Amino acid sequence: MKILAVGDIVGRSGIQKLKESLPCLLQENQIDFCLVNGENAADGMGITEKMYRDILKLNVDVVTMGNHTWGKKEIFGFIEEKNIVRPANYPENNPGKGYTILEKKGKKIAVINLIGRVTMGILSENPFLIAKKIIEEIKSEVDIILVDFHAEATAEKIALGYYLDGEATVVFGTHTHVQTADEKILPKGTAYITDIGMTGPKHSIIGMDIEVSFKRFETSLPERYKLAEGPAMLNSCLFEIDDVSNQVIKIERLNLE
Repeated sequence: MKILAVGDIVGRSGIQKLKESLPCLLQENQIDFCLVNGENAADGMGITEKMYRDILKLNVDVVTMGNHTWGKKEIFGFIEEKNIVRPANYPENNPGKGYTILEKKGKKIAVINLIGRVTMGILSENPFLIAKKIIEEIKSEVDIILVDFHAEATAEKIALGYYLDGEATVVFGTHTHVQTADEKILPKGTAYITDIGMTGPKHSIIGMDIEVSFKRFETSLPERYKLAEGPAMLNSCLFEIDDVSNQVIKIERLNLE
């Protein structure tokens, strides 16, 4: 089985790039299951229902979220659906769910979404303990466990990778919008990469307008962010899983510019 994880969709250019490139990417690489992080899709803050529906029409199985989950109020109308997950370590009284289980090609696949606590400024539970709790609850009923860890600190992401080594099938990071070159299969078999990058404007500062970003760094004033324009790129990572052992046998970064 081949699984593709696509990096954070940033704004309309990211959505357009996804529409233009994902169908061919899925076909050329014979992808069986696809997940996309969509928490920055709507002007960098949240996701609209139309965007969510459009993404699913591209044969995306699951949309994961992050610190901007509640950026657009209309999300409350579809957050309970099985094809979207928000961080599982958000407070328990939050709507939506932190993981979902879908069946594809005879395999039961769990997708868990988590958010980091280092410099994120989000009220959340301990992602390490929540991840272990969920995996303990579901491991007997699923074949594959995918974890999207939406976090800022590389150390926190790497730590979770090793913490879940042998428990999760795949642990990949999102949020920083810069793809890392540290993809690996950990000692106990879990595939890991610190960040899969983003899908959005190539000439930007993590998706935002360069000149506006300069002003923030020059003055330290709260200059309002503006999405960058121009050509877009698509960052993703492919995980090939053995159908017998359910272990990852190959991890590969795929990028379209």
